[in-house]
Amino acid sequence: MARVVIVSNRVPIPKARGASAGGLAVALRDLLHPGTVWFGWSGRLASEPSAQPALVEARGVTYATIDLTSEDYRGFYIGFANGALWPLLHFRIGLMRFHREDYEGYLSVNSSFADSLGAVLQPDDTVWAHDYHLIPFGRMLRERGFHGPLGFFLHIPFAPPSMMEALPVARELIADLCAYDLVGFQTEEHARDFRDCAQRMLGATVQGEWVRLNGRSMRAFACPIGIDAESFSRDADRAVSDKVVQRLAGSLTGRALAIGVDRMDYSKGLPQRFEAYARLLEKHPEHHRKIHLLQICPRSREEVDEYRKLRSELDRLAGRINGRFSEFDWTPLRYSTRAAPRTTLAGLYRTARVGVVTPLRDGMNLVAKEFVAAQGDEDPGVLILSQFAGAAHELTEALIVNPFDPDAIADAMHLALSMPAPERRERHLALKEKVFRTTAHAYSQHFMEALGQVKAQSVPRAAA
Repeated sequence: MARVVIVSNRVPIPKARGASAGGLAVALRDLLHPGTVWFGWSGRLASEPSAQPALVEARGVTYATIDLTSEDYRGFYIGFANGALWPLLHFRIGLMRFHREDYEGYLSVNSSFADSLGAVLQPDDTVWAHDYHLIPFGRMLRERGFHGPLGFFLHIPFAPPSMMEALPVARELIADLCAYDLVGFQTEEHARDFRDCAQRMLGATVQGEWVRLNGRSMRAFACPIGIDAESFSRDADRAVSDKVVQRLAGSLTGRALAIGVDRMDYSKGLPQRFEAYARLLEKHPEHHRKIHLLQICPRSREEVDEYRKLRSELDRLAGRINGRFSEFDWTPLRYSTRAAPRTTLAGLYRTARVGVVTPLRDGMNLVAKEFVAAQGDEDPGVLILSQFAGAAHELTEALIVNPFDPDAIADAMHLALSMPAPERRERHLALKEKVFRTTAHAYSQHFMEALGQVKAQSVPRAAA
């Protein structure tokens, strides 16, 4: 049988008690059947790069990983992927740091991936690569003689030509994406921006979702990612007995809970969210002593200056808000940089009256979908959602806000806290139907079906 080979920057190797949690692992769960291979970086740094991948088998799935050197990690991961591509694709050009040697490191690691995987690929394998770390990977795999179906999915946003042109190697990266048979994006806006880049920057011919360049055709389309909504809803039901959830619920003493859950990143709009909460308490003193905002933001990429600065700013804002508004028996803002288990998060979402998901720019944002899936039908909470999250294209019954406007977020929080139950239920049921329809299963099935169709069509088109 033909194998599916998943390629990603990090590989979620199963632990003794089951597979590691994580958005990508959940999204691709339906593909993890016997015979599947998942290949990528082990997460370990070594004095010498791996010549051959290390193999771990679990439940018939082979997890193949290679180590990187510290120098590779700095150039590939910190330098180019997260120092240049991440800020650019999140519309933060002022934070983009491009160094030619970082780009060379990025290419070198992608080349190592192609070398290591190419040595074990079979001719009838189907390869699906994921995210911005691996844009050149497809071209390099082709150069090593792989001719099977080759797909790519970008989990973060894309940028229009006027912004992409700021990156000195943008044309090379656009051409690299065109080496795949199929490239998926979270929204049609992101797919359209890529097609516009291919047309304007490379002179490609674009017809609908098809891009033709240098004698071959590929397809760029929208394929929004989802969650396992049924499972997450069951987690929320079970979490009633979770000790952390019980302690939190007990500590509320009848007050409403607003919750935000984000990795600590400058794309998530966290300072603006804290400022919005302060504005809510300023403009609507009737909410004093009646609400807590719980912000969970696990630390990440602390070796990058911008992330350390962000944490210092959030510490300062949290202290200022609590210093100004708190009373002896009321702390308005609860702020934690510790990660929480999946089941605990589901229970916290179920407890919350308001979910605040206000990134400045996001590919999809699965927290929004998790919040909806966790709510009870009889007394659901209200989702506040940034217009610049990919999820806003689907979840139109949320309170949609501009995340750059703290007053707009504050007004939405006030509306959510005062919204009558019938309206909350009506909005929730509409959102729930969408979240339970565009699931992780639907996402992976849609992409793999499209990849099979595209490969069949692209061969005769390229030969025409």
